[in-house]
Amino acid sequence: MNFENAKNKLKEYAQEHILDYYDELNDSQKEALLRQIDETDFSVTSKVIDGKAEDNRGVITPIKAMTLTEINASKEHFKSLGLEAIRAGKVSAVLLAGGMGTRLGSDNPKGMYDIGITKPVYIFQRIIRNLLDVVDEAGVWIHLFIMTSDKNHEATTSFFKEQNYFTYNPDYIHFFKQDMAPAATYEGKVYMEAKDKIATSPNGNGGWFSSMQNAGIVDIIHKENIEWINVFAVDNVLQRIADPCFIGATIDQKCTVGAKVVRKADPDEKVGVMCLEDGRPSIVEYYEQTEELRNTKDENGDPAYNFGVILNYLFHEPELEEICNNELPLHIVEKKIPYMNENGEFIKPESPNGYKFETLILDMIHMLDTCLPFEVERNKEFAPIKNKTGVDSIESARKLLKENGIEL
Repeated sequence: MNFENAKNKLKEYAQEHILDYYDELNDSQKEALLRQIDETDFSVTSKVIDGKAEDNRGVITPIKAMTLTEINASKEHFKSLGLEAIRAGKVSAVLLAGGMGTRLGSDNPKGMYDIGITKPVYIFQRIIRNLLDVVDEAGVWIHLFIMTSDKNHEATTSFFKEQNYFTYNPDYIHFFKQDMAPAATYEGKVYMEAKDKIATSPNGNGGWFSSMQNAGIVDIIHKENIEWINVFAVDNVLQRIADPCFIGATIDQKCTVGAKVVRKADPDEKVGVMCLEDGRPSIVEYYEQTEELRNTKDENGDPAYNFGVILNYLFHEPELEEICNNELPLHIVEKKIPYMNENGEFIKPESPNGYKFETLILDMIHMLDTCLPFEVERNKEFAPIKNKTGVDSIESARKLLKENGIEL
């Protein structure tokens, strides 16, 4: 993108102030700013109207999950269906790995964190090993797409190369960057982080598919005739990826999306739960769960909203493409946004000072017709690492890994 193109693009969205310091920049700064203008979607800023409120939720009712008992009764059937799809090359996986290890006390990408005790065991390594279990069983390689961010792309790709891709076939690993959304004032004017840098943030966990589209990755999916995409987050070191049983059950039930779920450890556990909203599959986040929802019982007297999502979903690609082309709902979230003021000083605000723009994976699920909540055993498939100590921490994950016979 050249200066004139950038100027025209910014004019369209009334963001010309982004080029105010252009003449003060050196050549590489100019190039970086023009590239950022080219890659940023400013159309989101036009959605800021009087601090636009979130749409109200629809009518929430329970959704039936496929329980462990039901799964075990048909396990071999589901598994053979899943393996058939994998061997036919119809299954791929997407790792959401754009985060940094800041909360773990690390400046590296989260997946590079070493959870080993007597030897190095990286989060990325555990995830690849889990996927290799299926590759070994099926006897075929599975395409793995890894979503990085502006902040961690170089470090992540270099790390995989250094580690020899943890013995995975590099021809089947594809990296792409998550699209960034600008952060704006309450009036919709984009903040600057520095004279040569727009203040941006990742476009939410619902932005993974549009980021794949913009990076040209979807062309690989079409070329390889991939029909199913298993998308999952980086922080759960025990999760099973491209799980044949999960894939087979979703195919068997003729659902467009499957969601791995665990029974909640207690009513107040901070996980989103599967539900129906106006008759369509959806997720109620933990902070939206009312006393009434927590106390609702099903026909067996068990909690009706008891299955928490673990961010491991299986999407049928054609329907996914259809809904993403129809544009996902945009969530406008009030946040504290570090910025450069008119005197060129970098300010870290103490309270919210503007908006970030996100799309959410729960909206993808809600826009699809059918979803299979698929129960997995917590202590075998759920070891998230979000904190250094305590709940969902390095400590708790190590304990679970050891219980599952994994050497650290």
